[in-house]
Amino acid sequence: MTHPHLAAEDVYPSRVSDRPAMLERKDPVVYGDVAAGAGPLDAEALARYERNGYLCLPGFFSPSDVQTLRSELKRLWEQSRDADRNEVIREPDSRDIRSIFAVHRDHDAFRRLSRDPRIVGIARQILGSDVYIHQSRINYKKGFTGKEFYWHSDFETWHVEDGMPRMRALSCSITLEDNHHCNGPLLLIPGSHKTFVSCVGRTPEAHYEQSLRRQEYGVPDQESLRLLTERHGIEAAVGPAGTVVFFDCNIMHGSNSNITPLPRSNVFFVYNSTENRLTSPYSGQKPRPDYIATRG
Repeated sequence: MTHPHLAAEDVYPSRVSDRPAMLERKDPVVYGDVAAGAGPLDAEALARYERNGYLCLPGFFSPSDVQTLRSELKRLWEQSRDADRNEVIREPDSRDIRSIFAVHRDHDAFRRLSRDPRIVGIARQILGSDVYIHQSRINYKKGFTGKEFYWHSDFETWHVEDGMPRMRALSCSITLEDNHHCNGPLLLIPGSHKTFVSCVGRTPEAHYEQSLRRQEYGVPDQESLRLLTERHGIEAAVGPAGTVVFFDCNIMHGSNSNITPLPRSNVFFVYNSTENRLTSPYSGQKPRPDYIATRG
């Protein structure tokens, strides 16, 4: 049987060559109307998002909202501490919880949060269409032991392993602890969303079983990272608890280990355009399970 993608050109090929490549983005960044009053964001904020690939909004949620969500976070941690569920991802070298996936599906508080009209309104405005949740998760980064998330483009993985056709998705990160420069905040290379870094190495079957703990494929090469950093620099998305960061699916980002006593926990919702629904993975392999990549 012919793989469904073989007949059409893959405009973002990755993990198919023994040499990395830096390809120009072929999709818009902001799909929606930039006219005043067309959505929650004004023209200046949309221009910043288009230019940098992310938008940091401190004070988006009130302290009382944060306290409620933090209580839910703690309850979910306790509930999942000894759980043997695929959605609960452990740190690479311990049994500590690293991430919990599908929180919008399984937990009422986070389901309601994922539908917050302010968040959904911004996602719709940027993506220029109705949206749905492609993926949701909580990333826990405990004090002293929370491990790093290495540099990556989400779209590279979603394209190769999930079959996301084009760059018409974004992530919303909600900070439930204060994010300082020192406790492993989200690091981004502003402007890198306009370059697609094609990675080296064929994806093993069921790669997600290891990659969610420590990624080894779909990792950008050091020379491409050096060039992107020389061109754009690195910025940290810091802010008090309740800050919200929207960032493009293709921006290069990661975070350091947390060796401070200060925890850093964030809730992530990934919104994909309903006009960009998943097809067969471009790797030609089986799709990742629904708790990682919603195919509905």
